[in-house]
Amino acid sequence: MMNFNNVQDTASLYAFNNLAKECNFSPTDSGYDFDDCSWFNFYGNPNDMSGDSVPRNGPASGSASRIPRCAQRPRQMAASPRSPQMAASPRPRMAASPRPNYAFQPLFHERATHEDDTVLTQELWKLARKSGTLNLSNKGLARVPQRLYDINDADEDSKAATLEQLCIKEEDAWWNQVPLTNLDLSSNALTKLSPKIENLQSLTVLTLHDNALASLPPEIGKLEKLVRLNVSRNKLSDLPRELYSLPELRHLNISYNQFNELNPDISDLHMLEFLDAGHNNIQSLPGGIGFLVRLTALLLPHNHIKDLPPDLVNMRSLQRVDLMQNDLTCLPEDMGLLRKLQFLYIQHNDILELSDFEGNEALTELHASNNYIENIPIRMCENLPHLKVLDLRDNKITELPDELCLLRNLNRLDVSNNSIDTLPVSLASLAHLISLQVEGNPIKSIRRDILQCGTTRILKTLQERSLAKTKEEGGSTDGAAGARLSGGQTGAAAGDTAANYPDSSYQPEPEQQPQEQPQQQHFPCQCQYQCQSQMQLEAPHFCVYEPPRNYAPYQSVDYEQEQRMDPSGQYMPQQQQDFPTFNGFGGMFQQQQQLFYGQNGSNFNQCAVCPRWVYKLRHTRTLAVNLEELTDVPDEVFQLAQAEGVHVVDFARNNLRTLPKGLQHMQQLVTELVLAHNLIAQVPQFISQFTRISLLNLSNNLLTDLPKEFGVLNTLRELNIANNRFAFIPNGLYDLQGLEILIASDNHIKELNVSGLKCMPRLSTLDLRNNDIDFIPPILGTLTNITHLELVGNPFRQPRHQILMKGTDSIMSYLRDRVPR
Repeated sequence: MMNFNNVQDTASLYAFNNLAKECNFSPTDSGYDFDDCSWFNFYGNPNDMSGDSVPRNGPASGSASRIPRCAQRPRQMAASPRSPQMAASPRPRMAASPRPNYAFQPLFHERATHEDDTVLTQELWKLARKSGTLNLSNKGLARVPQRLYDINDADEDSKAATLEQLCIKEEDAWWNQVPLTNLDLSSNALTKLSPKIENLQSLTVLTLHDNALASLPPEIGKLEKLVRLNVSRNKLSDLPRELYSLPELRHLNISYNQFNELNPDISDLHMLEFLDAGHNNIQSLPGGIGFLVRLTALLLPHNHIKDLPPDLVNMRSLQRVDLMQNDLTCLPEDMGLLRKLQFLYIQHNDILELSDFEGNEALTELHASNNYIENIPIRMCENLPHLKVLDLRDNKITELPDELCLLRNLNRLDVSNNSIDTLPVSLASLAHLISLQVEGNPIKSIRRDILQCGTTRILKTLQERSLAKTKEEGGSTDGAAGARLSGGQTGAAAGDTAANYPDSSYQPEPEQQPQEQPQQQHFPCQCQYQCQSQMQLEAPHFCVYEPPRNYAPYQSVDYEQEQRMDPSGQYMPQQQQDFPTFNGFGGMFQQQQQLFYGQNGSNFNQCAVCPRWVYKLRHTRTLAVNLEELTDVPDEVFQLAQAEGVHVVDFARNNLRTLPKGLQHMQQLVTELVLAHNLIAQVPQFISQFTRISLLNLSNNLLTDLPKEFGVLNTLRELNIANNRFAFIPNGLYDLQGLEILIASDNHIKELNVSGLKCMPRLSTLDLRNNDIDFIPPILGTLTNITHLELVGNPFRQPRHQILMKGTDSIMSYLRDRVPR
């Protein structure tokens, strides 16, 4: 420690003397005042421990500054008696510098009008005049800048400028300016809108969500070009009557407000296509809501609705209905009139039973968890051929019907937390089932360790039991499997005849005596459903569809007069008429005089053409044959499907080694093509001719690449190439401008081509789990269009697993922070 009275170190003494001169005190003077020292004026007085000292001659930053704890402070000299001479002569004092007067603005304060006006800068003004879009979101506005309401008028500078001046800056000329069409005032503190909003009559999009609006001005009804209005997350309890007269309004979002009811005048919005009124206090719906015939999405979650008006079913364009978290006890009886309905959310209600959904064949997702449902209607299973998601968890279901196997497109079945004690073996026939949730049930028919292994193990166990049961009953395994795993083309009851179907050509003739039917060899039916039993009589393995009326063999005959029916319900041709049949899918069409041919030892038996199944083909527009070990499909099958307007083709879980050539007949029709779980090693080039395809599933095959022509499939929205042998993402995929979902998990992909992914502007879901990627380029984080990214199961070190588990936002943020700047 340095002693100021006896300094031995010359360097220290020299430094201290310089400091003493600056602070105007002598080394022998122990009575100096720290407040007079300019050095302390800058850094603060070390004796001041109040913590709020402000530097006297410090920088202009205005922040309080003190000497850091780690910095060396000048030490006070030891106290010594002052001499009389020193005491008598006053020491001159330095004039202290005046403290700067800092004016701090509180963070939370009432904004003045001039503060809101300054938000609309000249740069934003010019940009809005050029683009027609103005974004003032998240600016802390308490009032809308008054200047905004005059943005469509010519400014003073343009009026005063001459033609020569305007030509010099032509980009600012009035003829290059466009009216304001899109205004975003969301995430501010607005409490009201000025009636001057009527001046913005060119607006088509008005966004006002996340404010504090308690009402809207009636003048908003004069925005006759308004198409989208979002006033969610405000304090609204009603809308002005004039708003319901907007002739072009198609999108209305009033969620997260304080509405107790919907105004009956809402039915005047004839062009409305989207209505979100969720998270309010709505008790009931107005009776005239059925006049919204163009509505495609009706979202009413988190309200208190107890029943639905009968005219709800008049909205025939509805595709999505969200009624979760309400007080519903039942659904409308005529629910089947909503033939375009695809998504139905009714979870967290008080519903006691499900309807049959007859007519809702387009339904793909049904969410009915957390209700009081006790059983699954059998008719519902027959009427929903396109259902992919069935969520029935947290109900009171005690038994699963065997007819669940008729939901042949089912991907996810959740029946957890019910009272189910047995799983039907027919679940093993669901070729597309990838998620089966049964936890929370008192299941005794399957061991707990098997249940814990997941979907694949459960389905394998059920399939093994089904085959064992078939052998015990002495039937043919192949035949029973064919009947059981028939691709879901069943659904008619045993007593159904062709006359029950509107497209059938059956004409009963009472006077006609049934002819003797030769004894045929049939495989015994092992299934327990009447519909499949009848199908087993008609087609021992699977259904084959009736050819079209203009098919060549029928062009020279009176088709409707040639069909007969014996008492057992089997169709019989007249002796002189040859009907086309084919030997399963392994043979071609042949002219035969008898109807059935039972042939043991072959993969498929010859199957008759059945009017009932052509009705199913026309009705579902789907050709699906699964789990039949097919190696090829004859062209005639696709010709029949083409004539009947089929647009969904599903040959999953077979032994196909390439795409059947007959698919080319349907290149103008197919929208969904599923060839998963086959042995396909190469995709032919004619795939590029499918001009309407939107979904292609090639997962679980042997593919290593895709043809370059793949990039011309502009309509493709979802592509699944998981569980193949790809070492890289095929280059042809980067030309898919419309692709939204790419699933490429469980391959051998080693690197990412981010520049190629940038060429896919609509890509939102990218699944690359379980590959060999050892490096993730940080520039991937700049692809803001990707909202769902899966990277788990790759050998890279960064990002860490903890970040991957936080989700896509955390991954993308992590990558963006590491982009070189």
